[in-house]
Amino acid sequence: MMVSYCKKSSAEWFIEQLNVENAKLLAFFLVIGFIGYHGILHLRYGPDSCTWLLSSGRYKGDHEWQPYGCMLHKYSKTDARRCLRYLAFWGKYNSFAFIGDSRLEQLYEYFIGVLKTRLDLETSYSTVEHRTNNTYVDRKLRLSVTFIKSNDVSRTMVEQFRNWQHTDKPPSVIVATTGLELLKNRNTTDLVLEEYKRNLTHLVQAIDSLAERNTQVLWKLMESVDTSKLKNEFKKISNVDIEAYNRAAIEILTHSAVKVWSSPRLVSSGAAAADGVSLSRTALRHSAQILLNMFCNDHMNFNDGSCCAQPEPYTQLQICTFALFLLCAVYVLVRSARAWWSDWRRGRRRSPSSSATTPLVARDRSPGEDADPATTPPSGLSPAAALARLGAIMAYFYLCDRTNFFMKENKYYSEWSFWLPVGYVFALGLFFTEASRSSKILHREQTDEWKGWMQLVILIYQVTGASKVLPIYMLVRALVSAYLFLTGYGHFYYTWNTGDTGLVRYFRVIFRLNFLTVVLCLTMNRPYQFYSFIPLVSFWYTLMFVIFALPPHITQASSHTAETRPYQYLYITLKVIGLLTIVTVLYMSEVFFQKIFVTRPWKALFVNADDDIHQWWLRWKQDRYSVAYGIMFALARQAAGGAAERAGGAAALLALAALATYLAFALLCSSAVDCDEVHSYAACVPVVAYAALRNGGGGLRARHSALFARVGGVALELFASHSHIWLAADTHGVLVLLPAAPALNLLLTSYIFACAAHEIRALTAAVLPLAVPDDWRLVLRNLAIFLAVLVPIGIHDGMF
Repeated sequence: MMVSYCKKSSAEWFIEQLNVENAKLLAFFLVIGFIGYHGILHLRYGPDSCTWLLSSGRYKGDHEWQPYGCMLHKYSKTDARRCLRYLAFWGKYNSFAFIGDSRLEQLYEYFIGVLKTRLDLETSYSTVEHRTNNTYVDRKLRLSVTFIKSNDVSRTMVEQFRNWQHTDKPPSVIVATTGLELLKNRNTTDLVLEEYKRNLTHLVQAIDSLAERNTQVLWKLMESVDTSKLKNEFKKISNVDIEAYNRAAIEILTHSAVKVWSSPRLVSSGAAAADGVSLSRTALRHSAQILLNMFCNDHMNFNDGSCCAQPEPYTQLQICTFALFLLCAVYVLVRSARAWWSDWRRGRRRSPSSSATTPLVARDRSPGEDADPATTPPSGLSPAAALARLGAIMAYFYLCDRTNFFMKENKYYSEWSFWLPVGYVFALGLFFTEASRSSKILHREQTDEWKGWMQLVILIYQVTGASKVLPIYMLVRALVSAYLFLTGYGHFYYTWNTGDTGLVRYFRVIFRLNFLTVVLCLTMNRPYQFYSFIPLVSFWYTLMFVIFALPPHITQASSHTAETRPYQYLYITLKVIGLLTIVTVLYMSEVFFQKIFVTRPWKALFVNADDDIHQWWLRWKQDRYSVAYGIMFALARQAAGGAAERAGGAAALLALAALATYLAFALLCSSAVDCDEVHSYAACVPVVAYAALRNGGGGLRARHSALFARVGGVALELFASHSHIWLAADTHGVLVLLPAAPALNLLLTSYIFACAAHEIRALTAAVLPLAVPDDWRLVLRNLAIFLAVLVPIGIHDGMF
């Protein structure tokens, strides 16, 4: 009898392929594709981001200029003078020369306006004026800025370049342009353009000679005019003629060492002044900023200025870390090759019939035979294979954030750029709702959901740079408090139900929290405090664990009797009072706080890259009571029993009033410092209010957002890694894999980012049993090994 099988449709087959493993495989091929794409870009256009800065870009909104592929630092007067002062300290003479027409004179005047201080406060500079040029000098900064009038590539311009060529101290930067007056006074013909080209060729030899002496020569292409506003003699100027002169300049100067500065044409587009010819203040501001970024970025190393800046050099520790990952990869490959060779030879000795009916992958192993790490399925990866995969992911992290291989752009905030994605995320989360396995208050799926949507909002907050808006900052502070609240709630709930306060439990939680962070510290060359939230959660969990582990001990909930249960509530109440006392004592004396946390060797865990503990103090005190609030809420829930789940409409109305009160507080805030202080006491108000609303009825508790819950399951990995493969430049910028398409780029980087976080979580789970075994003695052994490895690193970094 023949059995007929129903053939699957293309749609059914496609749906079957939509799984996590295939999603991560697609992310892997996307990464390989983008590496190839950017490699081609570097081969074709070169890796110098100064070329991008000077040639192309776009406006973000109405007033934010974004260069192509790199980050533009906004130089204030203080930043600009600090740069020049630093260079002067090292003996460099900061000399700028502008030679050209009236538009370049506008830029010269704006540029010195950025640099000079008030006349009555600064007497170290002078201005020398001549008939055709002006010179601004600041002796303290060893600064000279000169403007030379030249309406044509005349003998004056050629001789001036030759003078600079033979002088002992040529200018550091020369900006030249001309042609506007020619357009006003002459008709643009082929003969005129040929003459213009011949004159430009007289500059090439001098430009090349100056470039060999580290002088940067920029030829600024002419900006377009607004023909509808032109008056009098300027009516003869047309943008077609301007483009003809620009093409002529590019044709000649491309073969020299000059840098063609074409981005001012884009900056000034649609931003001409009232007469249609002069440059607007916006165009001048952006052009001056481009000059300062070109000149200063590589010396000042601002985190938000990657244009013209060299990448951070790698360290010996990074080399050793990646060498260890490479060793794991080689070990796995060798084991895989040996297993394949063994199976191949065994297959050749079998008969054709037996080999056909006995697949190699199904070969039985004896009870004592080890599983081959190369053939172990992804769900059961060996620690060596997991570390090899983790090393590949860290190499991608390093390529994204510690090199200039991939592009970076500045963040951009607007009301729409923040609130629109937030609304879209919540709509998407509500779409993926499912029935929950439990209907208790704050069950596991609900807390994962809570962590998930909070993490997504925080990521949107980070990518849009919304921290500059105080009400949004305060609302996000409430989300951070909620995460710490859930930390206290969850760990107390676990301890209350299991009574487990053993070392194995502690080190498993600490390993889960810190494994990725420690790896990132080693591979990305960043201090532990750079991943600010991870140290905060680790500290509060450690303090809470110590207090719970001290006698009197909390016993397992199932063993509580009517006589012992009140004592258990008394014990936990005393422990919470002790926790609050410790926190209050540390807060009341900042000097005492610093003496504890700046003690070696653990000082290195609490200071930033500048060896400053102030940031840790600020973060610690902002949410100093949030963990205790979570413990007290969990304790109240246990004491209330079923009554808590039967809370009615009055509790919901009270919760709504509490949320409205905190929202009004956030909107009315006028000082971040004062509001943070109030928030540290009031953090429980929005958190408890949300928990009450979310659990206001059995129907609400019985369903949850599967999307948010999945995100909440990898929230730790998302938070720790977002600054390297989603954002860039220490969270100051945005990673760009697909230039000139910001929306699509964000979708692609987010997809790769989510897949990487999910994979890292799986790899952490694979390494966990080896790092933290079930036997506490083996755990102490591994801790001793870890400390033994850490001691040389600490000595090298000055921890001891």
